[in-house]
Parts: sequence; C-alpha cells; structure tokens
Amino acid sequence: MGMFSWTERSPQVLQSGGVIGPDERLPWGQTGLMGVQHVIAMFGSTVLAPILMGFDPNMAVFMSGIGTLIFFLITGGKVPSYLGSSFAFIGVVIAATAYAGKGPNANIGVALGGIIACGAVYTLVGLIVQLVGTGWIERFMPPVVTGAIVAVIGLNLAGIPVKNMASNNFESWMQALTFVCVGLVAVLTRGMVQRLLILVGLLVASVLYAVLTNGMDLGKPLDLSGVINAPWFGLPSFHAPVFSGNAMLLIVPVVIILVAENLGHIKAVTAMTGKNLDQYMGRAFIGDGVATMVSGGLGGTGVTTYAENIGVMAATKIYSTAVFLVAALIAVLLGFSPKFGALIQAIPLPVMGGVSIVVFGLIAIAGAKIWVENKVDFSQNKNLIVAAITLILGTGDFTLKFGDFALGGIGTATFGAIILYALLNRRQD
Repeated sequence: MGMFSWTERSPQVLQSGGVIGPDERLPWGQTGLMGVQHVIAMFGSTVLAPILMGFDPNMAVFMSGIGTLIFFLITGGKVPSYLGSSFAFIGVVIAATAYAGKGPNANIGVALGGIIACGAVYTLVGLIVQLVGTGWIERFMPPVVTGAIVAVIGLNLAGIPVKNMASNNFESWMQALTFVCVGLVAVLTRGMVQRLLILVGLLVASVLYAVLTNGMDLGKPLDLSGVINAPWFGLPSFHAPVFSGNAMLLIVPVVIILVAENLGHIKAVTAMTGKNLDQYMGRAFIGDGVATMVSGGLGGTGVTTYAENIGVMAATKIYSTAVFLVAALIAVLLGFSPKFGALIQAIPLPVMGGVSIVVFGLIAIAGAKIWVENKVDFSQNKNLIVAAITLILGTGDFTLKFGDFALGGIGTATFGAIILYALLNRRQD
C-alpha cells in the first residue's frame, strides 16, 4: 500500500455500524465535511490556549495546520491525529513570561525559546522509543501517574477563568450561563450539533450576552467593529524565539505531559480501531516534537495530539487519516485571515471564561477517566498517596525554588508523581 493512498469505502459502511480505518477513506466530498468538523473540534482549545498566554490565535491555528501536516508526513499518514495548541504549556509560559493576562505577551520570545527546547527533548524521546520501544515510559508512568498528571493540567488552570475572566458580578453570572449552555447542548442535542458542543454553546451564550448587554445595558456591549474593519487576508504575526536558561528549564518538563498524552491517544485509537499503532509510537513523538519546534520557531504555541479530535473519531467511527490532511489544509488557510482572528477576539471574555471552565474541567476529568479505564486500585496506599499529593501540588500551585529557578505547580506535580511512584513502588505486595 502506498504512503498516501487510501482505500475508498462507501458511506453505507457507517450506516451498518462499520468503522472507517486509518488507511481507508470516504468519498472526498464527505472526507472534506469531516475535515471541517475536525477543525471546529480543535478550534475552541487551539485559540483559547494562545489567548490565555498572550499569543496570536491566528498564528496558533496556522501552526496547528502546519504541525498536523508535519505529523502526517513523519508518521507516513498512518496515525490519525490533529495537533492543536497544548494546554500543558499555559501555566509554565505564564510563569516564564510573567504575563498579566490581558493583551499581547510582551515577553513572548523567551516562551518560544522554551517551547523549542521542549520540542527538541520530545523529538529525542521519540528517537529513543524508535530504538527501544515504550516499555521504559510505561514503567515510570503507570496509569495512576499519567491520570494524576493529566488531571492536574486542568485543575492548575482553574483559577484563570474564575479569577481573571470575569471582572464583576454580571460577568460571573454570564460565565455560569455559558457553561449551562454548553451543558444543555451536550445533553439535549443529537448528532452533529452534539459533537460541536463547545462551539454551539459558545455561539448561544454570545447571542445571549449581546441581548443582555447591547439590548438591556447590563454589561460591556459586544463590539464587532474590529471584525468589520479587519482585512480578509493577511499574514499572522511572526515572532522570533529568545533562548533563556531559566525559561527553558521551566518549560522543558512539559515534555513529560506531552509524552503521556500522545501515548494515551495512540493507545485509545488502537483500542477503538482494533489496529495496533504501537509501532508508530516513536514516529508520533518525533512528529509532535518537530511540529512543536517549528511552531515555537515562528511564534506559535507548543502543539500536542488532540483529545477533542479523538472524541470526534470515537463519535463518528471515522479514523481515516485523509480527514486530518483536509483539516490541516483548512487551518493553514484560516491562519491567513485577520478577519477570522478578529472574530475570535470579539468573543466576550466572560463567555470565553465559561467555555474555559468546561474545557479545563474536561481535561481534569480525562485524568480521572484514565484511572477508571485502567482500573487503578486506590485501596493500595502507593496509588492513593501518589494521586492525592499530585492533585494538591498542581491545584495549589506548589512551587519549589532551586537557586534562581522556580518549578511551579504543574512541574512539581509532574515530577512529584513520577518520583513519588518510583519511591513508593518498592514493596511488591
């Protein structure tokens, strides 16, 4: 079978409850529609992460497309994955750049240097996995550890929407209205609408926001003048990286989280398709690492394989890598539209805050899901202690200083989980 040729299957396969595998595809028309859906799925998080770090969202979308193409090439089109902005970088980037939470990040350069360093280490891990397999990773990072680390990413970010994205009582109520909208869409709708729950909830909440502010004068009105004035086409804002030892030491540990995510996603797709993708694990790490370096080199966020898109695959039973090729090309085009960037910026902050509460919460629950699916036994004290301490270190943002270098919540939790497990996993029952 050629590297980039897919066996075409008829849509009837899906109606009879069948699965479209990674090396198959639907007719190009439907493949195109599925690509659009994947762009929408990755969209909320891919633009939210850069906004929270003061990066350019257009650039992030553009680099997510480029990153997905790089990943596609390096894995030989065998692993269905979309690469979007990683949330694992948010906490450490804010710490490294002392970002205040509003507007463009003045110290973006040092963050980019750290992101590139992280991508380089990640690529190295991929090369080692290519040579010796993944056994060593799984020994250091059993499900109790990976679940705790993933949960902490969501919990560590909890303060951002709650403390920084609502400046008065009306805006707090607006956040609540937003997450209720997302929840209702998730539970009451079916089919395509349900799969686009974040986007649909965001749109409904934005309309309600406009009614309450522009219509009833309750808060800061929705302003679309930026969208109207923005040009249709233009370049995203490129930034050069700055390599600072401190920032690199702060950001490189994120590699552990990226490895855990990517490993988990490949295992998930293997479980869902019945096709073992373990042989591509090293290539997947290298693809993700190279994509992260390229993104950081131009002014984008670090990228990771996206759980949102795995969710879409699980819901649609379409695992064709052709879909991701289409999605990547659409994202690259969107990156060149300032009008589209202005539209993202026009979304009211409390609505973004309400959506963030849902997205961060979903990340935290994804960690718990890893525990449940792997039947982690919490009657064993080593599992109990590792999970308990990790969650509080990350949520409380426990910081340790080594001279001038400070390791913040996500870092202490990540290393803490791995080291504690190694320490406590002494006595075999």
